[in-house]
Amino acid sequence: MGSFFSSNAYAATASGADDSLVLALHSKASWDAQWQAHKDSNKLMVIDFSASWCGPCRFIEPAFKAMASKFTDVVFVKIDVDELQDVSQQWRVEAMPTFVFVKGGKEVSRVVGAKKDELDRKIGTFRA
Repeated sequence: MGSFFSSNAYAATASGADDSLVLALHSKASWDAQWQAHKDSNKLMVIDFSASWCGPCRFIEPAFKAMASKFTDVVFVKIDVDELQDVSQQWRVEAMPTFVFVKGGKEVSRVVGAKKDELDRKIGTFRA
C-alpha cells in the first residue's frame, strides 16, 4: 500500500512538462506512506514546506528542483502548508519556505527562508 502512494506521488509530480525529482505530496495518506517508507532510513529527506502564494517559495523552487537532480541520493519532498496543515503543524512550521532535514526519523536541521547557499551546504553535510 505504501508503494502505491509513493509511486502515485512521484507520477503526479514527474508527469507532463515538469520532470522534477521532487515528490509533491497533496494528501495526508501520501505523506504518511512517504514517512513510513523513510522514517527508519538513514537516507536524508529534505521537506520543503511552502505555499502557492509565497513569493520566496516560488523564487527558490527552481533551485530546490536542481538540487533534487544533483543529489539523487537524497529524498526531496514538497508540502503545501495550505493543503496539509496538520503535517505543517506537526513539524512546527511557522514561516515559508521552511526546509526540514530528516534522517533516521528525526529532524537533524532546518533552513527557514529562501537561502539557497545554506540549503545546498546543509544537504552536502547531512547526506553523508
